[in-house]
Amino acid sequence: MDSYSKLEQLHDSMVNMTKTIESLENSFLETLKENTELKVENKLLREKMDKMNNAHNNTVKTQSGLESLRQIYSSGYHICNMYYGSHRDPNTDCMFCLDILDNFGEKKKKH
Repeated sequence: MDSYSKLEQLHDSMVNMTKTIESLENSFLETLKENTELKVENKLLREKMDKMNNAHNNTVKTQSGLESLRQIYSSGYHICNMYYGSHRDPNTDCMFCLDILDNFGEKKKKH
């Protein structure tokens, strides 16, 4: 093989290598771009999940609080501020206690 043929073969190899490097570079840039987009999307989704979890936790707390008040009231104790903790006749209702239970339930529904 003469020198010119060797040089031509080396040139062709260099051209192919350059094309391969450019292709790899483009793939790498696309991967970086996709990675950045996924990081942003992941952050937004995590924030949304945190908000949903906080809202769910607040709802659960409200429901459990209301349920606790109902249980106390149904077991024969006042939950109103006038007679709180004192025994009540299970056969009669206290309008103050019922008002608290009704208002507590309405506040939960509004939120």
